[in-house]
Amino acid sequence: MLIGLNISNIVLIERLNLEFGRGLNILTGETGAGKSILLDALSLALGARSDTGLVRHGCDTASVTAEFDSCPASAAEILNENGIPCDDGIILRRTLSADGKSRAWINDTPVSVKVLKSVGDTLVEIHGQFANHTLLNPGTHRLALDAFAANNIDGFSDILAHTRNSYSEYHTAERRLNELTELLSRAASEREYLIHNVNELRQLNVHPGEEEDLSNRRTAMMNAEKDAAILTDAIDVLGGRGTSVDAMIFNAAHILQRIKTEPNPYSEQIDKLYTAAEMVSDAMGALEPTSMDMADMDSIEERLFAIRAAARKHRVTPDELPNKLAEMSANLDAIDNSDAELKRVRTIRDNAFAAFSENARRLSDARRAASDKMRNRILSELPDLKLGSADFSVECTTCQPSQNGIDDVTFMIKTNPGSPFAPLHRAASGGELARLMLALRVVLSTAESAHTFVFDEVDTGISGATASAVGARLNRLAAASQALVITHSAQVAGFADRHYKISKSVSDNKTTTSVTEITPDERINEIARIISGAEITPESITMAKTLINPTVRPDK
Repeated sequence: MLIGLNISNIVLIERLNLEFGRGLNILTGETGAGKSILLDALSLALGARSDTGLVRHGCDTASVTAEFDSCPASAAEILNENGIPCDDGIILRRTLSADGKSRAWINDTPVSVKVLKSVGDTLVEIHGQFANHTLLNPGTHRLALDAFAANNIDGFSDILAHTRNSYSEYHTAERRLNELTELLSRAASEREYLIHNVNELRQLNVHPGEEEDLSNRRTAMMNAEKDAAILTDAIDVLGGRGTSVDAMIFNAAHILQRIKTEPNPYSEQIDKLYTAAEMVSDAMGALEPTSMDMADMDSIEERLFAIRAAARKHRVTPDELPNKLAEMSANLDAIDNSDAELKRVRTIRDNAFAAFSENARRLSDARRAASDKMRNRILSELPDLKLGSADFSVECTTCQPSQNGIDDVTFMIKTNPGSPFAPLHRAASGGELARLMLALRVVLSTAESAHTFVFDEVDTGISGATASAVGARLNRLAAASQALVITHSAQVAGFADRHYKISKSVSDNKTTTSVTEITPDERINEIARIISGAEITPESITMAKTLINPTVRPDK
């Protein structure tokens, strides 16, 4: 329910704060006072296309904020998809600058105008110049009929649930059957490919971690081979080119021992040379290259390269090759057993489709029964709304199976005898359409969760008893929700739960529109003004008092 509307710098409205209540909220005022501006502003907040002409002359920006006291499930779904919090209510805000730039927020979260409109459409249904009423969209007619049927056809909700469940089972089996059929269609080439690769991987018999182990062993053996060459070079340097280093050192020490001076002045150096000769001799003895079995090296490299080639072929890591073998083996088994599986799944699919078809038939029968009841209810509303020559029907045609059965639903109307039925959105316009939509909404109001309805032009071309009938139905519709009605009819205004007067004033060469909720006495005067025009007469006062619905408390 719309509980607040804040408007700033929209055409003739400088600043306006309105509070609305449950039930029928009537707005009246003289022609040109600015009633349409309220609809423009509300539509802007609900996501309508922006128009720079809405910005008040001399102002840079305009803004509208609409506050709702609850968050219906359809709106909550959209908000959740966009990460917008929704606890106790919804606040829609829209700003428009004079240069044409527009911005939107929902609960203080910036959103696109598209998201704003999708949420706004779930909160308010406008019947008038900026109509966004969902019933003009044929795509909503099946939902509307089902909602009506749920409240008027015994067991309808169960039939609908059974249909949806059986379709889900049928759809799952159909998808599995298609997968198996596709598998069989390529089974011959697929099977040969799988057999070759499964045998190849089984023969290779790779173990997790084997590639890393082989790589480490290969690296170690390659390093050992390089080390052997280095050792050989070192040995050649120490003794491979003639007399060995240890022999030369030993001979040098032996020569120094022949010095005649006593005691020998080089005895310490001679000892060091002998020690050095022994150390070099020991080191040379230890510098023998280790022998290598290059056949082992060849076998390690052969297996390592085979594992890596298999991994590249199947686009996995070497350690994932065992899992790839298991996967391909399972696919091969599925192909080998596909005939039996295909027969089993086809039987499941056929049984599921038979169950769905039976449930869909029962659903179609229930919808047709609901269509007859809906038609009778709507036809009973039309004469009082000056639509006695109109006729209404619900057209149910067969469509492709879905979770909602096999029915396409379209609301059809003809406004004149002898003319053919046509879809609802093509058959009427203006006030006639508004009254027709009112009749539909009154009939559907017990079945649908309607929040806020806005009616403009609903009293076009009517008066007297017809206007009273319109007012009574608006009051009945608003009893379970909320309706905002802009009217020029005293009879319609008499049914108000809350009455607002729209006025225009001029000050300092500026024209401003204002809206105020009026008192019971002011309400009598306003209805009298509608009856008699600019001059309120005693007779119009008396008539105004008789028009005020006695079932509506004056203080509401």
